[in-house]
Amino acid sequence: MVRPTVGRTFVLTLAAGIMFGFTFAYLLLVTTNYSLVDINWVAPRLPQPYDPHHHSDLENLENIPMGSMGEHGHDEEFHKDEDLVAREMAKKVRVLCWVMTNPKNHDKKARHVKATWGRRCNIILYMSSTNDTSLPTVALPVKEGRDFLWAKTKEAFKYIYKHYLDQADFFMKADDDTYVVVENLRYMLSEYSPMSPIYFGCRFKPFVKQGYMSGGAGYVLSKAAVIRFVEDALPNKDCRQDHGGSEDVEIGKCLDLVGVKAMDSRDSLGRGRFFPFVPEHHLIPGHVNKDFWYYKYIFYESREGLDCCSDSAISFHYVSPNLMYVLDYLIYHLRPYGISHNVHGLTPTLIESSGGSEKVITGGSEKVMGEEEKFADTNTKS
Repeated sequence: MVRPTVGRTFVLTLAAGIMFGFTFAYLLLVTTNYSLVDINWVAPRLPQPYDPHHHSDLENLENIPMGSMGEHGHDEEFHKDEDLVAREMAKKVRVLCWVMTNPKNHDKKARHVKATWGRRCNIILYMSSTNDTSLPTVALPVKEGRDFLWAKTKEAFKYIYKHYLDQADFFMKADDDTYVVVENLRYMLSEYSPMSPIYFGCRFKPFVKQGYMSGGAGYVLSKAAVIRFVEDALPNKDCRQDHGGSEDVEIGKCLDLVGVKAMDSRDSLGRGRFFPFVPEHHLIPGHVNKDFWYYKYIFYESREGLDCCSDSAISFHYVSPNLMYVLDYLIYHLRPYGISHNVHGLTPTLIESSGGSEKVITGGSEKVMGEEEKFADTNTKS
């Protein structure tokens, strides 16, 4: 039997091919940015909304909760009476929240607002164009779609003016992918009179001389502001009469027209409270490029890292249903053992008349303050 011989040329060609393959693979691996690949595998970046007035970046949601997530209550042993101050504040600063939604999002988004932060408002309304008893919704006489958000905003405030004006002090508009810490909203508003024509939010600077508030981050009107908007602005021909335009810009123009002041909602350290993106976008340095539209729009200097956001932050936008439950758990239920949550300096003291003394409710506890303590307390503050 004669064995076939392998030609020298074939062997050299094979060896050269193997060497070339190894060399190419090595160069490819060396030039690959491993840190970027690893970050994307573990925590892919959230899509950045490229339009400051876009509302559909979370339309294609997957793996959202379909059943009940269950509830934790403040009557549970672990959380018993920790919301005493918040409950007192809710009596003194009444907040009506209305959520901009649509029939496609009733089950996909709005019901998750209802299951999380929505139940902490004094009144919560879901503004849509069809009736849905599961929320329930208010069926406004408007068409759906991005081009009709301004029309829906006008109809929503007209409905509130007619049916709920005397049942709340402040009125907050939010999207169905906005997350709101309602207790912090009341805390900020507690320093202001509902009869002052003012409104708050994440302040942007173009289009309106005094700036306007981002629609996605949510904005809050005082009772006086709602009255001026409905009675004076809406009939005014200089307030846009058709359905078009960006709702946050248009309401900003109309409120400016009737003397409603755009307020600074930052805390005493200059940190923001209303945010048009999820916490990650604001917290992580470099997560959003500096040429992003946000940095051209924001009225005040925007910071990154932990200094970005107030300890009494109020709202975040583009929050998925899953993240709403995560935020609810982290804010209201997770408690580091051995660390006391100190509300002094964060929550104003609530003082009620109690005979000849004053009852001070602070930090979930109460005591009776006598004349000597009141005198000492006054001297301390002066």
